[in-house]
Amino acid sequence: MIRVPLARLTTFVRSAFRAMGLDEASADLTTHALIYSELRFHPGQGQGVRRLPAYQDRIARGVLDKAAPFEVLKESPALALVDGHNGLGSVIGIKAMRLAVSKSKVCGIGVVNVRNGTHYGSSAVHANQAVEAGCIGLAFTNAGPEMAAFGGATAMVGTNPWAIGAPSDLGFPVILDIALTTAGKGMMRWHAREGRKMPLDWALTPEGLETDDPEAAMAGALLGIGEYKGYGLSLMTDAMTGVLSGGAFGRKPYSDPLRQDVSHTFIAIDIDWFMPLGDYARRLGDLARDIKTSKLRPGFKEVLVPGELEHRRLSEKTANGVPIDRVVLNELRALAKDLAIAPIEGAT
Repeated sequence: MIRVPLARLTTFVRSAFRAMGLDEASADLTTHALIYSELRFHPGQGQGVRRLPAYQDRIARGVLDKAAPFEVLKESPALALVDGHNGLGSVIGIKAMRLAVSKSKVCGIGVVNVRNGTHYGSSAVHANQAVEAGCIGLAFTNAGPEMAAFGGATAMVGTNPWAIGAPSDLGFPVILDIALTTAGKGMMRWHAREGRKMPLDWALTPEGLETDDPEAAMAGALLGIGEYKGYGLSLMTDAMTGVLSGGAFGRKPYSDPLRQDVSHTFIAIDIDWFMPLGDYARRLGDLARDIKTSKLRPGFKEVLVPGELEHRRLSEKTANGVPIDRVVLNELRALAKDLAIAPIEGAT
């Protein structure tokens, strides 16, 4: 891993998006989403700046329409249905949550469903956007089929990630950001690179057998969290995203090489409708502090609450530079050459 100062990494990402033809506003929003994800997540989770070459490829092939309109098809004071027109997923997501928040300030809750969307980055980006506006934020998306139904051996539903975020007085927001599989293929690739075996509850071989070999599992289906529970949650995420929005669901997202066709749901709940925001933040902090007094299991040093580990990563990387995998850094240097922009500087 090579450390890159945050300011320089941010400048590089924004320059790359501008060179890909994004307008200034879209470049700023997408840069924010990628950098936020890079700061919060483990490299094996496949989020953050490592996705830049994929953006370049998808824009070049027309999979993403960088000038797509954000079209509100139907709305009420609390609800909206949006067509993303195959636009930039992070831009669509940020605009949709912004709309949900504005509706929550009128009605106490705002719900926005999006069809014809694309990969919107990490769900935490959008949940945290609502948190920063004094709301509880929920962001859900469906995805291409990678998870087997419980008892099945074939990929039938997506990892269908969730994020639920809420403000606290802990010094960071409490944010749960999870895929509904035990792990994703990004972590499997990470284990394969490190020559490590993976847990048996991550994935199946194409024959439907559990395996601890990440290479053998790459061609198979992923397993849901909590066995039948993860599969059930994934199916119901499709029910409230793709099915409800009139978009694609199940095995249809990503089935067209030129159209991702994913769907999202964004919910903002205005805390002030129920109680003063400061009271809520204190009460949630009290809950977290009580939980952290738990007697520890052998081998554990502390109990964490959702978002705490990610906040520590964010703080450490902001202060000391962002660690970038050497392979990814070389890909970004090649990207800079292709886009005729300055490469990342200040790597140590």
